[in-house]
Amino acid sequence: MTDLQTVSLDDKYLKPKGRVFLTGIQALVRLPLEQRRRDLAAGLNTAGYISGYRGSPLGQYDQQLTRAKKLLDEHHVVFQPGVNEDLAATACSGTQQAALDGENKYDGVFAIWYAKGPGVDRSGDALRHANLFGTAAHGGYLCLLGDDHTCESSTTAHQSEPAMIDAMIPVLNPAGVQEILDYGLIGIAMSRYSGALVALKCVHDTVESTVSAEIDPARLPIALPDDFPLPEGGLNIRWPDTPLAMEERLHRFKLEAAKAFARANRLDRTVMGGEDAWLGVATTGKAWLDTVQALDDLGIDEARARQLGLRVYKVGMSWPLEPRGLEEAARGLSRLIVVEEKRPLVEDQVRSLLYGQPNAPVIEGKHDRMGRTLFPSWGAINSNQVALAIGRALLERTHDPELAERVAEVEARVAVTTDDPAMLRLPYFCPGCPHNTSTKVPEGSKARAGIGCHYMAQWMDRDTARYTQMGGEGASWLGEAPFSTRSHVFQNIGDGTFYHSGSLAIRAAMAAKANVTFKILYNDAVAMTGGQKMETANLDVAEVTRLLHAEGVQEIHVVTDEPHKYPIGYDLADGVKIHHRDELDALQRRLRTVPGVTAMVYDQTCAAEKRRRRKRGEFPNPDKRVVINELVCEGCGDCGVQSNCVAVQPVETELGRKRKIDQSACNKDFSCLKGFCPSFVTIEGAVLKKGQRRDLTATAADLPMPALPAIEGTYGIIVTGIGGTGVVTIAALLGMAAHLENKGIAAIDMIGLAQKGGAVLSHLKIAKSADEIGSPRVAAGGAKVLIGCDQVVAASKPALATVRAGVTRAVVNLEETFTGDFTRNADFSFPAERLRRAITRATGEGLAEFVDGSRIATGLIGDSIATNLFMVGYAWQRGLIPLGLDALMRAIELNGVAVAMNQSA
Repeated sequence: MTDLQTVSLDDKYLKPKGRVFLTGIQALVRLPLEQRRRDLAAGLNTAGYISGYRGSPLGQYDQQLTRAKKLLDEHHVVFQPGVNEDLAATACSGTQQAALDGENKYDGVFAIWYAKGPGVDRSGDALRHANLFGTAAHGGYLCLLGDDHTCESSTTAHQSEPAMIDAMIPVLNPAGVQEILDYGLIGIAMSRYSGALVALKCVHDTVESTVSAEIDPARLPIALPDDFPLPEGGLNIRWPDTPLAMEERLHRFKLEAAKAFARANRLDRTVMGGEDAWLGVATTGKAWLDTVQALDDLGIDEARARQLGLRVYKVGMSWPLEPRGLEEAARGLSRLIVVEEKRPLVEDQVRSLLYGQPNAPVIEGKHDRMGRTLFPSWGAINSNQVALAIGRALLERTHDPELAERVAEVEARVAVTTDDPAMLRLPYFCPGCPHNTSTKVPEGSKARAGIGCHYMAQWMDRDTARYTQMGGEGASWLGEAPFSTRSHVFQNIGDGTFYHSGSLAIRAAMAAKANVTFKILYNDAVAMTGGQKMETANLDVAEVTRLLHAEGVQEIHVVTDEPHKYPIGYDLADGVKIHHRDELDALQRRLRTVPGVTAMVYDQTCAAEKRRRRKRGEFPNPDKRVVINELVCEGCGDCGVQSNCVAVQPVETELGRKRKIDQSACNKDFSCLKGFCPSFVTIEGAVLKKGQRRDLTATAADLPMPALPAIEGTYGIIVTGIGGTGVVTIAALLGMAAHLENKGIAAIDMIGLAQKGGAVLSHLKIAKSADEIGSPRVAAGGAKVLIGCDQVVAASKPALATVRAGVTRAVVNLEETFTGDFTRNADFSFPAERLRRAITRATGEGLAEFVDGSRIATGLIGDSIATNLFMVGYAWQRGLIPLGLDALMRAIELNGVAVAMNQSA
């Protein structure tokens, strides 16, 4: 038993001082609360305003803000989601104008705008205007840039700094959750001082990671520059004003004020190395975390850095780069390596600022001094790449045996390759998803995809291919149609996209007299980012039909699984006809022959959202279930083909493969009944059998206690599984347990579209203190243990890349959970043996254990995440998790997971 710190789940927002366990998203929720508290302490009565549009890696920001509404209200912070990004940006600019007419309720209003990278691009004009107008002296305007560098949950990889440079908005690049909170406060203060908008870069590895952060108002004193004379009249917003006066203030003073502010608060600073250094490393943001890990892998601390001649410069404001600190950091160096992701933002500024200076160092970054690629501008970099770049550079000038050995170890890890996996777990439509039916098109027709869950139809048998940016759905056909022999296409568009901006594409199609049928997929929830409601209370199906009619679309149809919802006299647009979804094929066959723009609204609530609402008693729950009689089933698989439903699963019998309905996954869509089959039985009044909870009195002392592994440096853990089964919850439990024991913890979940049944990998690093952890990602060969809650994901390339032969231990669940491929291929075979061989080959013989976790856990406990909890418990009892049982149990209790633990588990 260990002494645990006292923790509450409310700590993340309310604890005034000390360590709190929170994600980067939660840090952004705490930010306005903290700003209001600081202003009150300074004698200012301010308010806050938050608006924007969600999208990974900021996909859950609006959800967390909504959950914290009571706290936001208490702190005079208004959260108002935007219809789209540029309108939200304009609204944020309006907050800075609140005092111009002397009608202000508060001393100032600080604004926070958020957007995914593509939304940043579309908002360029709004941000440019806002930056020229300027900010209020007690207001401030912070832009959260949600950048997806590796296209994990986007249609393009993106980087927002070039857009900020174009609008002349300074960019702060935090390295981790702690700096998200710190730089957020600094950014608002900088915006007030300089009169400019300030951007905060948010990437997956920082904003979606989880750590123990330090909260203390005294630890972040914010200083005003004493070496920058403000021009007459200051730099803040004023009225009346002229465009040319705004431009002059921005070009002459605002950016210089931002540099002075960065200098006064030491945002850029030398963090390692001495006066005699000859090799320098300059890095920023997520790349700083990779550099910290790289230095740890090379065994380089402050003393070693001085011995080897290395100096490390950390950049907090990546644009515009503050010149005085850089010049000081570069003094005496012969080489300077710039470590950053994507395009050479810092590198180009370093070259420009040091150009022509005597004894300036050779600059390397995207390429080394020989012109070879060093850190590519595509994809992402990792700590191993950084370690090799620094280590090899140092070895060119020193023959240090210890460093050479460390570099060789990294080279060996990087050289390990894994074979193509025997099976991939791609995301797929949920059981009962409306898109299982709505994305079908008649034989001979083709459809175009768009932004939303229906995007996944492209890797199914749906004759759907190609996509556009959000809001462009249908516009690409306007350019393609005049030069194609095809006369008509169907264009899928989500209801959220339609309201966001997609209605304009329909207007463009009307103007072009295009032959296209728009399928507005009305699912009543934004499923890709967590099931949020749209930013309107009145966009129901009737309103959609009226908007379409107003745009001039004459033939409009509603297709639904519940036609009774639309009685005669319902407030639809004139002439709209109602169809049951069984009529979809016939309707589409007719519409493709109708000249011009036609539309159908496919109305069926998101299956995942149905499940959530039913649990809350907010949605009808049919008292009916479907089961398959295995004695009658012939295993033809037509039920899966007809329904495209992953709840239709195989069951192996002595008479061959049959089918079963996974009742825990079934969302009662009943489309599997479309295949005429006498083996299907519908049962009314049935209640699912649940696992029996045992009345166990075992205490921690009764359990056989393993010898817990020692933590040397960082202890890397990889948890793999299927989206929607609680893998992220497991990572959160382990992280909370480490926090309770006052250990350093960093965790990040690799999700993408995984919530739709795809692959999930949770990376965790545990250390004796937070200072010892760099990047939250476990680097190649860096995992001490792999917990495979799903063997398909455990055998994937991303998972096995973290494994080191002879070092990594693995415990893997034997359960064979089929992918969406099975819905289309009745004879699809699960490659269990090949998956297990791949895992064993990667870890080394004897270091991988395979356990029938699903069967055991379901029999003992019966909770929805029972299997994953069991796998963690099994790994812990094998001595693979460096956390005490009391901390694990307290973490489970804090997270509200009801679970019985006994000696067997």
